[in-house]
Amino acid sequence: MNLQGLSKPFTWPITIYYEDTDAGGVVYHSNYLKFFERARTELLRSIGVHQQVLLEQSIGFVVRHMDIDFIQGARLDDSLKVTTTIAELKRASLTFCQEIVNPDGKVLCKAMVKVACIDNQKMKPKAIPTFILSELNNSDS
Repeated sequence: MNLQGLSKPFTWPITIYYEDTDAGGVVYHSNYLKFFERARTELLRSIGVHQQVLLEQSIGFVVRHMDIDFIQGARLDDSLKVTTTIAELKRASLTFCQEIVNPDGKVLCKAMVKVACIDNQKMKPKAIPTFILSELNNSDS
């Protein structure tokens, strides 16, 4: 099932703190991954899917593949937003298109992130639960 173009972008605000930066006041590259992860988690929360509940059912989502493009560095005290859309939805995986954007609309970093649904006990792929698929298909996210 391909949702590209059908998924309204989900937006999550972030502020760059001192702890996010290197000695030059520029965001350290690995922190962009944290910003993207938080936005994906908040997208799921916005449709009523809580990761703690999934973990109690031995369901997890793990990053399978990521393509990331660092375009321009973010700096200390920047107020940014992470936009997230679903590019592709399959039986046991989701691909997210994510961008970190400044207030002028300039994209600073973008990534395509493929996330696999797994059985946490067996550490093997598992079909995405139907209640999540239903929420993703019916959400405005």
